[in-house]
Amino acid sequence: MAKRKEYTPECKAKLVIEILREEHTISELAARESINVKQLGNWKSEFLENVSRAFSRSRDEKMTARQVADMQIKEKEYQAKVGQLTLEVDFLKGAAQKMLGSGWEGQLSYKK
Repeated sequence: MAKRKEYTPECKAKLVIEILREEHTISELAARESINVKQLGNWKSEFLENVSRAFSRSRDEKMTARQVADMQIKEKEYQAKVGQLTLEVDFLKGAAQKMLGSGWEGQLSYKK
């Protein structure tokens, strides 16, 4: 069984642009590139359906970058909070050790 030839998105776009320029017919391009006419028609349809994405990408990228920046800020806030709580727990453990002596964990039912 023959393996299908795979075309890169760049190659597909180049062929579709040739079709849109109307320098060659779909049949001529199909014969020249050994591609089924229906396949070229499908690529052309897909290209035309998605052409608006070429102009919306920058907006989407900006929105994604903004979301990433917001998440990084929240992560830093959470890390700071964890650090603060860790210091408080360590301080309280030390105070309990000084006040109650060794074995204070059992007296307070403290579980590690």
